[in-house]
Amino acid sequence: MCRSVKIFRLNGAKLNGRYFILAVLLVFTPISLLMATQNDLTIDDRTTNDFRAASGNAWYLVTDGVMGGISTGRLSLDTIENRPCLRMQGNVSLENNGGFIQIALDLSDDILKYAQNFTGVLLEVYGNNEQYNLHLRTQDITLPWQSYRTTFTATPEWKTLHLPFAEFIPYRIDKALDISRLRRIGIVAIGHAFHADLCLGKIGLY
Repeated sequence: MCRSVKIFRLNGAKLNGRYFILAVLLVFTPISLLMATQNDLTIDDRTTNDFRAASGNAWYLVTDGVMGGISTGRLSLDTIENRPCLRMQGNVSLENNGGFIQIALDLSDDILKYAQNFTGVLLEVYGNNEQYNLHLRTQDITLPWQSYRTTFTATPEWKTLHLPFAEFIPYRIDKALDISRLRRIGIVAIGHAFHADLCLGKIGLY
C-alpha cells in the first residue's frame, strides 16, 4: 500500500508535512524561548556589535559620581584575542565616599520570564588579574546602594565562570534573593582603589 505525503512550499522550497511543522515552529517561536530550551539562556554574546545586548536592552556606565565620588570610567567596544567584547576601563577612587565604576543592563522581559528556571550566572571574561563584583538588583530593592553580590577574578585570558545564585550575598537588604523578581545585572569594579580593565565576551544564565 502506498502512503501519501503532503508537500508544502516555504519560500519556494518543498517540505513534507513533518518538516513543514518544524519550519513553522522555528519561524514563529520567540527567540527567547529557543534560547531557554538550550543549556543556558544568553543575555549577551556581543553579536550586536554595539552597546545593545543580544537580548535587547543597552548596556550603560555608572560611576560613584552619582553620589559625589571621583572614580572615572569608560565603556567601549573592543576586540581581544580576536573576540568581540564590551570593555569597562577606569580608575576606582575611594575619595569623597566613592569607590566604584559599573556597567549595568536592565534585563529584557524575555530574559526575566525564564530567569527563575536557572541556577546562576555564566560569564565569559578577560581581565587584569583584579577582583570584580557581579551585582543583581530585584524589584525588592528600593535604595541605590542595595544589591545582591558575588565576587570573581578576571585573569588576562578568556575564562568561563559559573556564579551560582546561592552564593550571592544580600548587601544592606534583609530580603533573600528572589530570582523571579530580578530586573537588573551589573559588573562592578569596587572595594579598593585600583585600575579596572575588564572585557565581557558573554553573559547568560545556566
